[in-house]
Amino acid sequence: MSQGPTIGSMEVHSSLSALEGVCKVILDLLGRYKYGDEDIFAVHLALEEAFSNAVEHGNRGDPNKTVRIDYAIDDKRVELRLTDQGNGFDPQKVPDPRLEENITEARGRGLLLIRAYMDQVEFTPKGNSVRMVRMRHPEPAPQ
Repeated sequence: MSQGPTIGSMEVHSSLSALEGVCKVILDLLGRYKYGDEDIFAVHLALEEAFSNAVEHGNRGDPNKTVRIDYAIDDKRVELRLTDQGNGFDPQKVPDPRLEENITEARGRGLLLIRAYMDQVEFTPKGNSVRMVRMRHPEPAPQ
């Protein structure tokens, strides 16, 4: 029997130390919905990257600003939206770290990981909010 969605939001101070509490809430919910290790890993990684980007790049490390996390989780999908209070950015202008000329640059790796592990990634036109969706993936068969 499937259970209905859990929908919620939280707003935390723009500090990397707040990430642990945010992850605990989301990962506990994934456990409650019995998501597999691969899905949990993917959501955890994307959440950490998006939150770190919001704090460091969006809010420029200003602890007086906040990051808002909206979530909707059910048996089939995890949807997260992170919004910072920064000026935003154009994700199309972030260099692709896989290209030869950017290989030694640190920029863009977090976005690359988010896009690799989430099924949908969308930014608002302003660029200060990202919506990420991960569909439940089937568990690999035991070897």
